[in-house]
Amino acid sequence: MAQYAHPEVLLTTDWVAEHLDDDDIRLVEVDVNTTMYDKRHIPGAISFNWETQLCDQVYRDIIDREQFAELMSHNGISNNTRVVLYGDNNNWFAAYCFWLMEMYGHEHLYLMNGGRKKWEDEGRIMTTEKPKIIHAVYKARNMDSGIRADREMIFQTVKKKNRFLVDVRSREEYTGEVIAPPGMTETAQRGGHIPGAINVPWSMAVNEDGTFKSRDELVQLYETTYGMSANKEAIAYCRIGERSSHTWFVLKYLMGYHKVRNYDGSWTEWGNLISAPIEK
Repeated sequence: MAQYAHPEVLLTTDWVAEHLDDDDIRLVEVDVNTTMYDKRHIPGAISFNWETQLCDQVYRDIIDREQFAELMSHNGISNNTRVVLYGDNNNWFAAYCFWLMEMYGHEHLYLMNGGRKKWEDEGRIMTTEKPKIIHAVYKARNMDSGIRADREMIFQTVKKKNRFLVDVRSREEYTGEVIAPPGMTETAQRGGHIPGAINVPWSMAVNEDGTFKSRDELVQLYETTYGMSANKEAIAYCRIGERSSHTWFVLKYLMGYHKVRNYDGSWTEWGNLISAPIEK
């Protein structure tokens, strides 16, 4: 993994297996299917529920600074804790949690390459036992919105064409053939994509075992095939912001792009907005 721009934030399953007993590490599983953690998980891991713990329960938004600090404290995470994130679906929601925690200034963040799938495929130890948590003290910083895009920024980008818009959904979602993947409840009134967006599905950045492709392969994908470059700011979006956080991680930490944002409103916001233009 040394070829990546920031290999230090990406950990192998071997490394995690060797450090399960480290006192300053907190393993956090973040899944689409939150029942998977209860069935079995990596020893010592806790679980974050994206829908109920990472999102505000009154507004459609991320949790605020006070809610974030309480979540960390309640789960035994201090400002100095090394947080190792992993989950199902190739780390979609683990990457979302990484993005959210970075916005609130947590400095010791890592993603386990390959996620839950790779750990299970390798036949590594798993358990149903939940760790005992000692309450910690956490002081969250004010939110850094420099890695987040909102709808006003999208309107500006559509008008000025001054940023790359990367739609990481499937080709069928991008073209408007379907509005959401089968079985997904978060949806929009209209199908299509944001005008000017290029379609680079998140899955093109990973191998069959769930790990990220090499930097050379990623450069071939994003720059040679789709014409992107680090000289221009990029905004990734999907349907609800989880798949796009995966691409945000790829562009920022694996490829070294300095200006990358995640539009977490994504298609469930844009596809429902009055006066928002779409393309099919």
